[in-house]
Amino acid sequence: MTAALTTEDRALLRVPNVAWVITMHADGIPHATVTWIDTTETHVLVNTAVGRRKDRNVERNPLVTIAVQRGADAYDWISVEGVVEERQLGDAAENHIAELCRAYDDREWDYVEGQQRVRWLIRPTRIVRYGQ
Repeated sequence: MTAALTTEDRALLRVPNVAWVITMHADGIPHATVTWIDTTETHVLVNTAVGRRKDRNVERNPLVTIAVQRGADAYDWISVEGVVEERQLGDAAENHIAELCRAYDDREWDYVEGQQRVRWLIRPTRIVRYGQ
């Protein structure tokens, strides 16, 4: 099943609002981290480093939840449940983290020696909206 992102959803996911990304540990306990967020017309995008706990969790179990609120307004948010359909490495991931860094921090990305970036393409399966 796929849930469609609306224009309002994409606008919320494209501006520099910080998101919570929830993955599942092998023992079933949720793991939540704060991260930068982005979107295409159909997918939510998350960028992280290969080997981080959330990426290891996704390799084992591709089901994730993303929660993002508009700025400081805790009453304007969405929660997107979905499946990581693809993990993109190489130029796609490196260029994406550079774009996110400019959007969130208004600066160029500082390459980390030995770090390999990965971009997740998440297909939404359920979206809960509040305040829209």
